[in-house]
Amino acid sequence: MIRFCSLVSGSAGNSYAFSDGELRFLVDAGLSGKQIEKRLAEINMDPRTLAGILISHEHIDHIKGAGILSRRYDIPVYANQGTWEAMEEKIGKVSENNRRTFTTNEVFSMGGLKIKPYKTSHDAAESVGFTVSAEKEKVSIATDIGCMTPEILEEIKGSDLVVLEANHDVEVLKSGRYPYSLKRRILSDEGHLSNDAAGDCICDLAELKVENFILAHLSEENNFPELALSTVQGKLQERKLLDCGKIKLDVAFRNRIGRVYEFNKS
Repeated sequence: MIRFCSLVSGSAGNSYAFSDGELRFLVDAGLSGKQIEKRLAEINMDPRTLAGILISHEHIDHIKGAGILSRRYDIPVYANQGTWEAMEEKIGKVSENNRRTFTTNEVFSMGGLKIKPYKTSHDAAESVGFTVSAEKEKVSIATDIGCMTPEILEEIKGSDLVVLEANHDVEVLKSGRYPYSLKRRILSDEGHLSNDAAGDCICDLAELKVENFILAHLSEENNFPELALSTVQGKLQERKLLDCGKIKLDVAFRNRIGRVYEFNKS
């Protein structure tokens, strides 16, 4: 069994809560410790029961509360070596006992769950996405991806739920007030996935029988939920995948928690 909830997702902060019914952990902690505590309380999750915080990469919208929560509640922090080196000064001291290092592309276990941190294309030291698998269930986090690759699609196919970046609308970004250098960074292969790119990916995954998707990491400046949803729905309609009634689209919020998903095939 896997239970999942987005605590926050967007350019200003990202954090996702997982549970197998007993073990509990976070993927990223990109808000203040206080804000994460507040959101955990909304889903009846006590931070003192967290078995770990998994870090995808060192950008502040993914690590802001990690060190604070680790020190306050004695929580292990998991990251690869490249990310540890890049974020160490940003999150403050983490006790040696709570400093855990995983290897990109190698599976490790937390309780009854298998975690695979897979390589992503992003302008960070050693960024990863995560697949979280139980005996029969699988949830994938695929955000902060400059470009979708066959390797990433291979990792996330077969998921019961894919949390996929739909960061921006390309035309809104191009005509917006961001400086050219930032626009170029976002649009690059090491930037962020657009609504159109997310739609193409969802179509490919839908053809592989993936049915549940959450559009995540939406830019406050260059996107909004209705636009992201309509763009992806248009792509599905073009490929005649929308009318089957099986594809379910949701959006992760920038300012509040999302719905709690539970997958249990046993």
